[in-house]
Amino acid sequence: MKTKVVILGAGHVGSHVAWALAAGGVCDEIVLVDKLPGKAAAQASDIADSVSFSSHCPMVREGTYADCADADITVCAIGKAREPGQTRLDLLGDSVRMIHELARQLGAAPLKGLVISITNPCDIIADCLRRALGMDPTRCFGTGTLLDTARLIRILSEQTGAPRAEIQAVALGEHGDSSMIPFSGIRIQGRKAEDMPGFDAQIALCRTHQTGMDIINGKGSTEFGIGRAAAHLIQTILTDTDRVLPLSVTLRGEYGVQDIACGVPCRIGRNGVRQVIELPLTERERAAFDASIAVLSQYTELAKQYENELK
Repeated sequence: MKTKVVILGAGHVGSHVAWALAAGGVCDEIVLVDKLPGKAAAQASDIADSVSFSSHCPMVREGTYADCADADITVCAIGKAREPGQTRLDLLGDSVRMIHELARQLGAAPLKGLVISITNPCDIIADCLRRALGMDPTRCFGTGTLLDTARLIRILSEQTGAPRAEIQAVALGEHGDSSMIPFSGIRIQGRKAEDMPGFDAQIALCRTHQTGMDIINGKGSTEFGIGRAAAHLIQTILTDTDRVLPLSVTLRGEYGVQDIACGVPCRIGRNGVRQVIELPLTERERAAFDASIAVLSQYTELAKQYENELK
């Protein structure tokens, strides 16, 4: 069966997700939708040109919101880019308004496939979009701490010299400055992180938090990392490889948390999130996780206030 992915928003993030999908031969059809006239068509044409010498050449085209109805996966990449000095949470008000307008555009018809949200602040907006579309948390979720984890693995590789493929690590909580790292569970070439020469937990945490802002300060946006991370997630779903990835899903009692979306390890497959994996946390790690949940809880309530004002 041919697979179709629709990407809403053809800016830096959306276009790089599309390119990563096309270059990786992940799906058969990629549809870009954008509110700016001509932008999606131009991005689609450019991406289509880039795979002319590849063995797999997906159809890449401009589309409309109607394409979401039969898409295997719809990716929400709308929203304003972070400016230097802004946190992801600073984007909340604008993002909530955009999400509710998007939900109105999509209409009342149920979507056939899954919905993945990238729009910042990722965790809160993923939950907001899920509510606006009336979808189950297993079918509408965010990329969460997937990019944070990619950055963490790179940083640990640079610290210790170990290949990234031989590092098992994950970031949890907010996709943002309150994310935490359960260092007790990290394994590098089969060894505990603390036993590896060069490992420094505090530096690893600080760099994981700061990397996104460093990139924005340096070039104005992040795009390649999230594009590849999202494409990896989509490939995992479409091939039904049953992998565990850190995603932002609305928790329903897991980790003792109710109705808050945050980054946690999820077993993911063709039909969405199959299981939330509850990792054992030390007392200190649990306190850090709870602190991140407190931040997300505060801004989730603020998002709901914005939603009520839009009704």
